[in-house]
Amino acid sequence: MTPTRLLPLSVAIGFALALPAKAQSLLELYQSAQAYDAGYQSAKSQYDATLAKAEQARAAILPTVGLSAGLTLGTVDNSLRGATVKQGGYDTQSASLFASQPLYRPANQASYAQGIKQLDLAQWQLANADQDLIVRVSQAYFDVLASQDNLSFVIAQKSAVAEQLAAAKRNFEVGTSTITDTREAQARFDLVTAQEIAARNDEQVKRLALDQLTGKNGALPKSVALPLALPALQPTDVNAWVQGSQDSHPAIKLAQIGLDVAQLETQKAQAGAKPTLDLTAGYNITQNNESASSDKTFRTNTATVGLSFNFPLFSGYAIQNRIKETLALEDKARNDLEGTKRTVAQGTRSAYFGVLSGQGQIAALEAAEASSLSSLDANKLGYQVGVRINIDVLNAQSQLFDTRAKLAKARYDVLLGGLKLRQASGALTVDDLKQVNALLTQ
Repeated sequence: MTPTRLLPLSVAIGFALALPAKAQSLLELYQSAQAYDAGYQSAKSQYDATLAKAEQARAAILPTVGLSAGLTLGTVDNSLRGATVKQGGYDTQSASLFASQPLYRPANQASYAQGIKQLDLAQWQLANADQDLIVRVSQAYFDVLASQDNLSFVIAQKSAVAEQLAAAKRNFEVGTSTITDTREAQARFDLVTAQEIAARNDEQVKRLALDQLTGKNGALPKSVALPLALPALQPTDVNAWVQGSQDSHPAIKLAQIGLDVAQLETQKAQAGAKPTLDLTAGYNITQNNESASSDKTFRTNTATVGLSFNFPLFSGYAIQNRIKETLALEDKARNDLEGTKRTVAQGTRSAYFGVLSGQGQIAALEAAEASSLSSLDANKLGYQVGVRINIDVLNAQSQLFDTRAKLAKARYDVLLGGLKLRQASGALTVDDLKQVNALLTQ
């Protein structure tokens, strides 16, 4: 039996490092960002805090129960002559149980209603943070893909220019071209080399930004599958998108809740001039073990039930001025709501027309790519037969690779623009991210 041969450790490690890293999808990196991003985690903590704060308002309409106890120790030392006096110590023990239930307190009811609004506020704040995270991860993801494509196009252009430079040198050596062709090709090669350095730096910066957002070390995004079938924009009417944004955008919902809370604050201020009525109950036990004047021990049990009524008559105009303040803040919240609606509507329209423009640019750039490729082939053939000069070929190459870079960027912009459009209308969910994720290479 032949013994199994094991690879040396250094060889095994080198082989493992040589394996290609597993690429991550957009959805995978979004899930990583949910667990790592400090901004999103802060929003989740704020959500939990707001939920707890909302529950605090419930205490305003619930009964209050308390227990108290006390112990008093004393001593007597009376030196009066001819009198019978008490000497020594004594103590008094007491315990009380008391409860109070608000029966009519308008301010407490308004506070409780504000607490319920805080629950809605927490949910919409978290939804807004989630939509923002989806867009931020998608932006960083496509930024990396765009920088990768740009670098690959620059490298390809550099290779093409190097071939053209070599051809110009050969032609100059055999006397079929001038030194000008060689110098033009050399200048273009040096320029592309500088562009390659800048492109590599841009790719590294974009990768670091994605790593910082997702908590990954060396995140490797999956590329978009080509040919790319862009999803249709539905609905096709911009007014439908705007109407949807007015009904479901988190910013509008938050502004509406702010107005509701301001109105309830006015009700609380107005309640300051109204009476209050509470139901009270108590039970007290007092144990007297002798006293300063008696050596008798006795116990007292007292139970009470009653109503507590309070009616404010004058508070130095504090209530009236408080009402004026809350009414002014209510108007401010109403204006803030209207301003938010206008801003959201404008943002939705801009995002909608941005996607339409991007789709049109993709179609135009695809046609330009085909035309640029034909132009390059024609210029190469013309250079070979002597009807075109070297600079014509170099310009045609630059135009082709520039068009391809712009086309790739336009595709990413449309995909990202679709997500931003849904965010602008308040309809962005993880399902939308899954649809974009399905367009990546599997």
